[in-house]
Amino acid sequence: MANDKVTSQQVAKRAGVSQSAVSRVFTPGASASLKTTDKVRKAATELGYRPNVLARSLITGKSRMIGLIVAYLENQFYPEALEKLSNALQEKGYHVLIFMTSQTTVNIDTVLQEILDYQVDGIVLASVAMSSDLAAQCQMAGIPVVLFNRSQDDDRLSSVTSDNIGGGRKIAEFLIAGGHNKIGHITGWEGASTQRDREIGLLEGLKSAGQTLFAREVGNFQMTTAQEATRRMFDVAEPDRPDAVFVANDHMAIVVMDVLRSELKLDVPGDVSVVAYDDVPAAAWLAYDLTTVRQRANQMVAETVSILMDQIATGVKDSRRLAIDGPLIIRGSARIPEGWKK
Repeated sequence: MANDKVTSQQVAKRAGVSQSAVSRVFTPGASASLKTTDKVRKAATELGYRPNVLARSLITGKSRMIGLIVAYLENQFYPEALEKLSNALQEKGYHVLIFMTSQTTVNIDTVLQEILDYQVDGIVLASVAMSSDLAAQCQMAGIPVVLFNRSQDDDRLSSVTSDNIGGGRKIAEFLIAGGHNKIGHITGWEGASTQRDREIGLLEGLKSAGQTLFAREVGNFQMTTAQEATRRMFDVAEPDRPDAVFVANDHMAIVVMDVLRSELKLDVPGDVSVVAYDDVPAAAWLAYDLTTVRQRANQMVAETVSILMDQIATGVKDSRRLAIDGPLIIRGSARIPEGWKK
């Protein structure tokens, strides 16, 4: 008896419950007994009823949707983290609209304006930034915005990141403790706060030990660019070659190790130690056994959802900025200093 004009009143009559009970069953986050839910869903199935989500949003003023903008999914960290984020928001009764944009797009206002047209209740920006004008527009509309794995110099925006400066410093301390004195760095995209802060930490750690960066190439968080950067840095005579390299993320570090071993015939870690950042699943594969700083995806997701829910419930008042410490995961891609343990 499928009919797109079936009403909640008809469902209520067939299920033997009130119309408000039907509304509660189909409203995410609302409470209804298991018995009532079973009766209502059975009646709805028999009648072919589907709730009008858009109509309900006009009544409640809430769409129960979160807009999510992500720059790129090649890095294994993002599919895993965004799956966790989507699941966590669904548990709170929200649906996620995902929009893609370019990693190097400076102004994403067009995409954000499209998201706002959907009357979303909140926005998560994963490794992208927004303009000051649009930040002000979202604030005036009472729409919370949380930056995930990215920060920017705007006090109106909340952000949840790894402690990238602390992570970069840990890597410097580890490599120096291992006796390295020619430390190179293959960077990510230089417009990213994550890249900036990881390099700041690295340089601070080197400076405190009386060292400076030996070599630097830009990898842009892209595999082909990282391959080229590796060739420029290491396809030189030994005195001019780094004895260790910090690669700005695991995604690039994997191809860096492939070039070093297969193309340049260098031993890792015998000739050069390789360390990175993220701890994606492939980092633990025996083929790479990559020493890396772990981003705590579960905690980053939990804090992002907590900020969104608080600000949706109480309004956008004060921003919150969190930098979550991540441990250095010691594996076999780098020389292990005496006294340090895997």
